[in-house]
Amino acid sequence: MSTLQIHNVPDDLYQRIQVMANAKNRSLNAQVIDLLSQAIEIEESRIKQMKVLNSIQGRRFKAPENAPPSSDLLLEDRER
Repeated sequence: MSTLQIHNVPDDLYQRIQVMANAKNRSLNAQVIDLLSQAIEIEESRIKQMKVLNSIQGRRFKAPENAPPSSDLLLEDRER
């Protein structure tokens, strides 16, 4: 396993992580690893969602090639 050192952690953040770790009977190290894992999963999920939304938006506003004008389609629909 790799080692990660974090310097200049604000005291209030350190205390908050320590409280969370104690509440879950974990070491500070285990709690930080869990928080980092959660943050990465959330970020990866957000990136996937953005890709899907961009894909949908790209298809949504793109008219098909050789599509008849919408006015012709409306007239055709009204004549049925």
